[in-house]
Amino acid sequence: MTDLFLVRHAETDLAGRFCGHSDPELNERTAEAIAKHFEAGLHARPGLREIHFGLWEGLSWNEIEMRDPVLAKRWAGEYPNATAPGGEPFREFESRVGREIAYLLDEATKTPIAVVAHAGFIRVVLTSLCGVSEQEAWDRTKDYGSVVALDANPIGKVGVMTPTPILNVPRV
Repeated sequence: MTDLFLVRHAETDLAGRFCGHSDPELNERTAEAIAKHFEAGLHARPGLREIHFGLWEGLSWNEIEMRDPVLAKRWAGEYPNATAPGGEPFREFESRVGREIAYLLDEATKTPIAVVAHAGFIRVVLTSLCGVSEQEAWDRTKDYGSVVALDANPIGKVGVMTPTPILNVPRV
């Protein structure tokens, strides 16, 4: 049995902005609070980062639409097949998430692990690995501090355990 808990970071002042790589310490601040509470070790992993939004990093959707309404409309209509200017293609992001979650699931066979990540990372895990619909993935991760518990059975299928409120993560 494998226990892997995916925790969406706490709310920050960047809420409502595209902040894939623009705040690299966002997850670390939430993880530090959790690690301190549980007296657990902390290991930063670059593979847990959100998709890179390129030139859109730090911008709100309204700012993006005002700067380039044609590109914004195309991106929204073609997502996930369109890439933000200078950003990480979604397929590369999915591939990175897949490699990272495979490593984490293997590590979680030795000891339960809590991972702090952006919602996009967790949603890719839920849809790609667990077969959850886009809507259910969104519903499970829309709240800051939300927790998704994964379990890998002996035949390698990963399931989503019934959501249980585990932590009340303060705003950082």
